[in-house]
Amino acid sequence: MGNIPVYSFVAYSGTGKTTLLEKLIAELKARGLRLAVIKHDAHEFEIDREGKDSWRFTRAGADVTVVASGSKTAIMENRHVSTESVIDKISDVDVILTEGFKHGAWPKIALCRSATGNPLPIPENECGAIVADVTVQTEKPCFDFGDIVGLADFIIDDMKML
Repeated sequence: MGNIPVYSFVAYSGTGKTTLLEKLIAELKARGLRLAVIKHDAHEFEIDREGKDSWRFTRAGADVTVVASGSKTAIMENRHVSTESVIDKISDVDVILTEGFKHGAWPKIALCRSATGNPLPIPENECGAIVADVTVQTEKPCFDFGDIVGLADFIIDDMKML
């Protein structure tokens, strides 16, 4: 993998990963960081629209289809690609955040919300930090869901140690 730090936010569905990441992204951007986000989707998502040229290319058998404009580019790999390979393709950012991806060599930040009734999504010893709305007995850094500034500080400080 490249030299860009990766932090994976892991939790059960309905815990608030996306909402937390939206706020964290805004906070990190306000501090001048450039970042990428990779979203894990357990379902088969569809990025292309039926009938569009790119859909037609994929349907015809293209292994990779790219749609590019003056302001954005989408690369559709029409085959399995490992998370590590996706990360390796990202450049010109300071940090990569992922939503999901419980497995991998990068630090995990586990989320736990009492209303879901679920425990931590990964063993405590695999957590780099924990975000929870309940007290968690741990020596790991813990943050409340509203402590976006503290969480951003943690990530930035941790990045300096890499």
